[in-house]
Amino acid sequence: MEQAAKRAEELRREINAHNHRYYVLDDSVISDAEYDRLLQELRGIETEYPELLTPDSPTQRVGGAPAEGFTQVQHSAPMLSLGNAFDREDLENWLNRTKALVDDAEFDLVCELKIDGLAVNLIYENGVFVQGATRGDGTVGEDITQNLRTIKTIPLSLLAGAPDRLEVRGEVYLPIPQFRRLNEERAATGEPLYANPRNTGAGSVRQLNPKVTASRNMEIWVYALGGTADAEVPESVEGHWEALEWLKSIGFRINPNNRRCRTIEEVIEFYDHWVEARHNLHYEADGVVVKVSSLALQNALGVVGREPRWAIAYKFPAEQAVTRLLEIGLNVGRTGSLNPYAVLEPVVVGGTTVQHASLHNEEDIHRKDIRVGDWVTIERAGDVIPHVLGPVLARRTGAEKQFYMPSHCPECGTGVVKPEDEAMHRCPNTSCPAQFFELLKHFVSKGATDIDGLGEQWCRILIDQGLVTDLAGLYTLQKDALLQLDRMGDKLATRILTNIESSKQKPLPRLLFALGIIHVGTEIADLLTQTYNSIDEIAAATEEELAEISGIGPKIATSIAAYFQVEANKSVIEKLRAAGVNMKQELRPTNVDGRPLSGKTFVVTGTLSGFSRSEAESQIKNLGGKVTSSVTKNTDYVVVGESAGSKLTTAERLGTTILDEDAFARLLENPTAEAGS
Repeated sequence: MEQAAKRAEELRREINAHNHRYYVLDDSVISDAEYDRLLQELRGIETEYPELLTPDSPTQRVGGAPAEGFTQVQHSAPMLSLGNAFDREDLENWLNRTKALVDDAEFDLVCELKIDGLAVNLIYENGVFVQGATRGDGTVGEDITQNLRTIKTIPLSLLAGAPDRLEVRGEVYLPIPQFRRLNEERAATGEPLYANPRNTGAGSVRQLNPKVTASRNMEIWVYALGGTADAEVPESVEGHWEALEWLKSIGFRINPNNRRCRTIEEVIEFYDHWVEARHNLHYEADGVVVKVSSLALQNALGVVGREPRWAIAYKFPAEQAVTRLLEIGLNVGRTGSLNPYAVLEPVVVGGTTVQHASLHNEEDIHRKDIRVGDWVTIERAGDVIPHVLGPVLARRTGAEKQFYMPSHCPECGTGVVKPEDEAMHRCPNTSCPAQFFELLKHFVSKGATDIDGLGEQWCRILIDQGLVTDLAGLYTLQKDALLQLDRMGDKLATRILTNIESSKQKPLPRLLFALGIIHVGTEIADLLTQTYNSIDEIAAATEEELAEISGIGPKIATSIAAYFQVEANKSVIEKLRAAGVNMKQELRPTNVDGRPLSGKTFVVTGTLSGFSRSEAESQIKNLGGKVTSSVTKNTDYVVVGESAGSKLTTAERLGTTILDEDAFARLLENPTAEAGS
């Protein structure tokens, strides 16, 4: 134990140092493989000796059990809003007012990019992250500590020099590449796309399940001291600029684009540069925040209403343009959805030439009264997908034409249907060429079966040549047939067939996602396989049973159940099974119904003398029980050994049944009697 504790502390210190170099200094000195080895060693020690697990351990970023709700947090000092300046005149007026209030005293200004994210307050005690909260109404926020722990750019413990207590303010944001990835996944499953990174990021941080937050790869820029922490900083920190430098020195991630300015001309130069250069950033910025640097002058200037007099947000121009809508086209998606899009006269929006834009659905087009031939306002949505805001009615001539969805699919001619509870029109023909092309691209994609070598071009060729007519057709491809295709060499054919073979062993959640069931993305696929062991169990589940799974509502349950009722889909699954594609979840025991501990959830904590942890958990699973790592209200039993730690405390608070080692042994010997008592 003593050696393990010493090594765990060494590993935590080393890993935290590497995290600081990677996320703050952007100067990694070890490979990813070496970093993973260190993390795996620490995780192994903590698994064997759970009492050595600390809240600030680098292993604790994966997210815990879902929360039932967020508790409220009273901020020690208000999280203020900023006034806005929209042009140079507004900015100069603010600066003149500020100077007048301090008798024209000289002061530096600090310019920072205004990140379009979610403001949070972080509290550290003795250098360890203990609480994080949203801004809320500025006075009271929500406790989202567990979610913030999953964000790798938030340090769980600070470097040397941190005070006993410290509060800092920061902006959590969803990087644009991550936003694109999420929308690609949603597009692949026929779900509506997220509008912008800001709203998506805010929703990600406020998830009740921290594992969802962890999957989003959020980041943070820390931008200020918070609360009354300025009384505990070094004496040398006299201004906001020095405060940022000090915060960086103790481990916080500070935006390297910040700039100290002495004149308004320098501020304007900074602003003008980022009006254009912001498009090269990996995050959304909607303006420049200008602050008086002196902390003494900040205190003297104070607050008016809910806005500090010593800071202002100089907003960037809106990213909009006006152009003519030439026609409305239609794409048929993988799930049969008919997706309208605008064909535009080319126009530059935010530095990018736009010729197509999103129109969502027919209802949205009619609600906005958008007509073919209109002059329309275009806006960039999340710096990713431009969309049409609406028509410029003053420029309407009367020659414009209203748009209506066609009665038949433009690709295959099948009659279009529109479910009553959906906004989308759909082609119900699962053999529709457009649908199958999109489905095949999705099936072989990296997040699904990951058949490297089969890109969009080869998917199209395989379909056009009649080599693949359904998903299972991939697994009957022969090398001779591939070599007959233009530009297909022996090396590529071998690579494709090798990857097709290896795709058979992908985990069940990947297969479920790959099948393209409407509304089943990666998260829903994971939820399904936490409850069911095989695709057959999922197919046999009723809508009511599916809807009982936390995170799966009636709409998703209906979609899943409907998929497995379609004969063509059942036929494909049987062909995939015959080809040797994995249809089972190997991570959970199968056929637990009828076993004495079926339906019971256990947590094992502390050191047992008669069992290793893995032996205890294996015995529980063999009897049909489920083992989890966190104690919640849904936990039936907590098995405790020596040095059980916080899990025992949580169990006592929740009134969970606690079993010492003797009681646990009796349960294993006579599980029916003990579990029923």
